[in-house]
Amino acid sequence: MTDGVILCVDDEETILNALDMQLDEMFGARFIVELAQGAAEAYEVLEGYEAGELPLLVIISDWQMPQIKGDEFLIEAHRRFPRVLKIMLSGHADPVAVDNARAHAELYCFLAKPWDKDELRDAIVNGMREKGL
Repeated sequence: MTDGVILCVDDEETILNALDMQLDEMFGARFIVELAQGAAEAYEVLEGYEAGELPLLVIISDWQMPQIKGDEFLIEAHRRFPRVLKIMLSGHADPVAVDNARAHAELYCFLAKPWDKDELRDAIVNGMREKGL
């Protein structure tokens, strides 16, 4: 049985594939993992979950993407899905942008690339527990 959806957003396909493999290894069939190569694709995925058949539980987003920065994307995602756990995963995040996401998107945490998979798992598990998801 699936608990819900984790959406991963990054402009690099190799990062998305690594996240997909690690999340599957960590959680198995507990979550459906959706991958979006940038914010435009992510908005399309979000539209599919606004109906609410399966709950969107977690968004893991890069910061440095071509069309829109991760903090701006997370703020818009938060407007549409305020209860979702939001994690920023980036190698080049601007501290002001991270603060912006914390203030306006309830960013749960920032993890630097390359990330530690145990740290990512703990962020997801602890964040969901704290949010009651």
